[in-house]
Amino acid sequence: MNCSRIALRLREQIHKLARGFHSLSKPKQRFMEEMIYGIQAAKDVKLSEIGRALDEEIALKKIEERLSRHLKQPGLAEAVNQHIAKLGSRRVHQDTLLIIDPSDIRKPYARKMPYLARVRDGSTGEIVNGYWTCHIAACEPGKRRMIPLHLSLWSQKAPDFDSENECILRALDIVKSQINGRGIWVMDRGGDRENLLEPFLERRLRFIVRLVGNRNLVYKGRLVLADKLAASCPIYYAETIIKEENGQEKTRHIEYGYRPVKLPGREEQLYLVVVTGFGEEPLMLLTTLEMRKNRALLWQVVEGYLSRWMVEETIRFMKQSYSLEDLRLLDYDRLRNMVALVLAAAFFAAVFLGENLKLSVLTRQVTRLAKRFFGVPDFHYYALADGIATLLRRAARGPLLARGTRPRSEGQFWLFDTG
Repeated sequence: MNCSRIALRLREQIHKLARGFHSLSKPKQRFMEEMIYGIQAAKDVKLSEIGRALDEEIALKKIEERLSRHLKQPGLAEAVNQHIAKLGSRRVHQDTLLIIDPSDIRKPYARKMPYLARVRDGSTGEIVNGYWTCHIAACEPGKRRMIPLHLSLWSQKAPDFDSENECILRALDIVKSQINGRGIWVMDRGGDRENLLEPFLERRLRFIVRLVGNRNLVYKGRLVLADKLAASCPIYYAETIIKEENGQEKTRHIEYGYRPVKLPGREEQLYLVVVTGFGEEPLMLLTTLEMRKNRALLWQVVEGYLSRWMVEETIRFMKQSYSLEDLRLLDYDRLRNMVALVLAAAFFAAVFLGENLKLSVLTRQVTRLAKRFFGVPDFHYYALADGIATLLRRAARGPLLARGTRPRSEGQFWLFDTG
């Protein structure tokens, strides 16, 4: 395997992705290329590590200053999120799941970072210093392959903060503007609030949202609590599924049925899908998808929600592979821009390279270099990120724009010449 040739091909693909940001000036496109390259090679978000990965023949301090200056650019995060959503939209079909997941970045020991807020650690439940994020990813029902579409950061202490609901809706609207009404939006219990459900309906979204028990619903003209309605819901079908919990596979027997419902004060016909077998209380899913006594229709909603759990692996991939929680920037705009650049790096590994059939040969060569003890897992993005970093550190000498290397003609089928 010729590592230098493979590394050159990777650099050309990073160059191609960065060059696609047509809304940015040429200097900013160069900065994008440097950052995507540096984050991939360093597997880090610290400017010092990214600067070292660029391997330039000038003082590291000067590289950091240049990167920091470009990172301050207003509107960069919005431009990156718009472009990544546009690229990812090509893989969004009519019933593709669009999973919204508000998450957090822990900074428990930070003291001087701007607008540090109190966040709830999703892993431990602790309340610590940090920032909130909104991640949107697409996937096909029941599949593990995720397409990162959006990643934004906010703090409730920042002067431009309005509300968490507005931050989530802005993220949703960026993705929605690119997909032409396709897809089914999925959100966990955080979506069960009037300030989200009503905007979802006003935007005419197809959605699946997990409800809490104290939500009032209209059933046969009467106001009924969701948990009371779930307790009396007829069960039509049963399935046995395998769920991975704490690294172990557990078998669960679930049963499910539905009721036609509406929200108080709204005329849209909705459906409450009830699932038992996951705990003492039934799982309640509110959906706009039309239901009737049909196994496939009901299972589409159940499977759609169960697939939401897989987005946690994508978030973990982005945090671990690029040390996202090691952010050390002292400017709020730079923080938001860096998070968006991590999205671009993750999109490159997971989609631009990992899901492109024309690049399948290159992908296999990259994952082979990861040297993982148990081979390449189902969620192969970790191995891809490891392989890309290994190649760029071992055989590359900085991104193409930084070195002035001329990329090959796109008309050549050079990628498949692997001799």
